[in-house]
Amino acid sequence: MKYSMTWDLDSLFKGGIESPELQQRLSLLDKQIETYTEEISNWKPEADAPDFSDFTQILTTQELVKNGFSQTISFVNAIQSADVSNKKAGTTLASLFNKSTNFENANVLLTKKLTGISDTLWKELEKTSTLQQPGVAFILNETREQGKRLLSESEENIINQLSTDGFNAWSTHYDSLVAQISIPFTEKDGTKVILSAGQAFNKMMGDADPNVRAELFEKWEAAWSEKAPLFADTLNHLDGFRLTENKLHGITNHLQVPLEYNRMQEATLNAMWGTIAKNKQPFVDFLTRKAQLLGKNKMAWQDQDAPIILGSFEEKRYTFDEAAEFIVENFNKFSPKMATFAQMAFDNSWIEAEDRPGKRPGGYCTSLPENKESRIFMTYGESINEVSTLAHELGHAFHSHVMWDLPVLSQDYAMNVAETASTFAELIVADATLKQATSDEEKINLIDVKMQNAIAMFMNIHTRFIFENNLHEARKKNVLTDEEITELMLNAQKESYCDSLETYHPHFWASKLHFYIDDVPFYNFPYTFGYLFSLGIYAHAQKQGSSFEDEYIALLRDTASMTTEELAKKHLDVDLTKPDFWQNGIDIIKKDIEEFLKITEKHI
Repeated sequence: MKYSMTWDLDSLFKGGIESPELQQRLSLLDKQIETYTEEISNWKPEADAPDFSDFTQILTTQELVKNGFSQTISFVNAIQSADVSNKKAGTTLASLFNKSTNFENANVLLTKKLTGISDTLWKELEKTSTLQQPGVAFILNETREQGKRLLSESEENIINQLSTDGFNAWSTHYDSLVAQISIPFTEKDGTKVILSAGQAFNKMMGDADPNVRAELFEKWEAAWSEKAPLFADTLNHLDGFRLTENKLHGITNHLQVPLEYNRMQEATLNAMWGTIAKNKQPFVDFLTRKAQLLGKNKMAWQDQDAPIILGSFEEKRYTFDEAAEFIVENFNKFSPKMATFAQMAFDNSWIEAEDRPGKRPGGYCTSLPENKESRIFMTYGESINEVSTLAHELGHAFHSHVMWDLPVLSQDYAMNVAETASTFAELIVADATLKQATSDEEKINLIDVKMQNAIAMFMNIHTRFIFENNLHEARKKNVLTDEEITELMLNAQKESYCDSLETYHPHFWASKLHFYIDDVPFYNFPYTFGYLFSLGIYAHAQKQGSSFEDEYIALLRDTASMTTEELAKKHLDVDLTKPDFWQNGIDIIKKDIEEFLKITEKHI
C-alpha cells in the first residue's frame, strides 16, 4: 500500500496516552489558565485605554489556552476513538473537562467585564489594531450581546462546576455505554465474529446481501433496545440539564441557543424546513422505486443505503490507495489547493481508516491548532460511500487549513457553515463518479449513492430535528421513559418519511451519537443547511470556472466573521430567509431523481 490506513499520532505527542509530552502540555495548560484568570481579574478597561495593551495580552493568553484544550482533547479523543477500551483515555478526558471549568469561569468574568464597558469606551476599543483583525470585532460584539443574560459571576461558576459531573459527564457516559455494544455475526464461511458498533453499522447498511442486512438490523435493534433504559437516563439528564440552564438564563425557546450558536435566524430555519416539507413526494418516489429494484414494495430502513446491483453490473470497489488518488484527481478540477492539501493529508498519515474491532462508530475530523494540522477518523470499507465519507472529512480539514493564519476567535465557525466545505467535497466525488459511468446500470448505482446523501439530509435528519424538537417540549414537563422516547422517534420517522417505509428504526435515538453531544445543541439541522448551502456554492463554482477557487477560499475564511445570512448575501447574493434559495437547491436533486426514475423504469 502507498498510504497508511492508520494515523500518525506520535508526531503530536509521542507515546500515546502515557506520553510525557502530553503530561507536560497538560501541566502548562494549568499554568496558562491560571495566568489567564489573573489577567482578566486585574483588567480595568478604563485604565487600559486608549491603547488597550492589557486586553491584547488577555486575548493572546486566551488563544494559548484555547489551542491547548483543542490540541489535547483532540489527541486524547483520537486515542479513545481508535480503541474504545482505553480506560486511561476516558479518565484523561474527564481531567481535561475539569480543567475547562476554570477556563469557562475565567471566560464568564471576561464576558461580564466586556458587557459592562460603556458604549463610548467600546467604540474606542473597536478602533484598536486588535479588534481591526478580521472577524474579531464581530465575535466580541456577539459576546457582549449574549453576555447580557449571564447571571452573577459566582452563579455562573457554580453552573460550570456542576456541568463537569453533570452535563459533560452524561455525554461521556454515552461513550461508555456504546463501548459495551457488540453484535454477534456468522460470516458466509461459518466463521463466528463479534462486530463493534461501527463494523456492524457499516455492514448492516452497505452489504450487498439483503439477508445479511435484515439479520444485522434485527440484531442491531435488539442490542440498543436491551440497553434502552440506560440510554434514556442519559438523554433525559442531558436535555434536562440543558433546559434548566436555559431557564436560569431566561431562555424559554429551546431553539434560541442552537440558532445563536449557528449565527442563524429562525426565519432561515423555518424557510429551509418549510421548503423541504413541500418537496417530499419526489424523495418518497425515489425510495419506493429503489425498494422495487431491491425486490420489495416499500423501503425497509436498513435498505436505504444498500447498493443497487442490476444484471451483471458489479459495484466498483476502491482500495484506500485508489480512493486517495481519485479524490486528489477530482479535487484538482475545482481547486488545485484542495488537491494539494488532500495529498499532504494522505502523505503524512493524518487518517485513521483501518477496518478493525474496537473502534467507535462514525467518522469525524478534528483540529490540532498547535501543529496547524487535522486528523480524520473513519472505518473504511472500499465502497463509494466510504470514498464520499473520506472526501467529506477532508473537506472539513481543508476548511481549517485555509483559516490557520486568522486569529483564533475568527476561526470559530459554527456547525452549519462547518458543513459547507465537507459537503462540497462530497458533491465533487459524487459527480465525478457519475461522469465516468459507462452503462445505465452503473449510472443507476451511482445516482443512488448520490441520493443517499440527499435522503439523509431531507428525510433522516429531518426526523432527528422533529424528534429532538418534540423531545425538548416533552422534557420540559417531565422525565420520559425509554418507551415514550421510542414512540417520539417512531412518530418523527413516520412524519419525515411521509409514512412511506416498510420498517422503521424505533431505537435510532439510542444508537445516534449526535443526540448525546453536550457542547452543540441540536446537532442535526446544520447538516441539512450545509448540504443545501453547498449545492448553491457548487452550482456557482460550475459557472465561475477558474476564478472560483479564490472566491471559495474567501467564503470559507469569512465563515466565523459574520452571520449566516450576511455570509450568503456577501458571497452568493441570496436571501436565506426566503424559500427561493432552498427551492433552487432541491430542484438540482430533483433532476437526479427524474433521471433515476426514467432509466430504472425498464427494470421493474
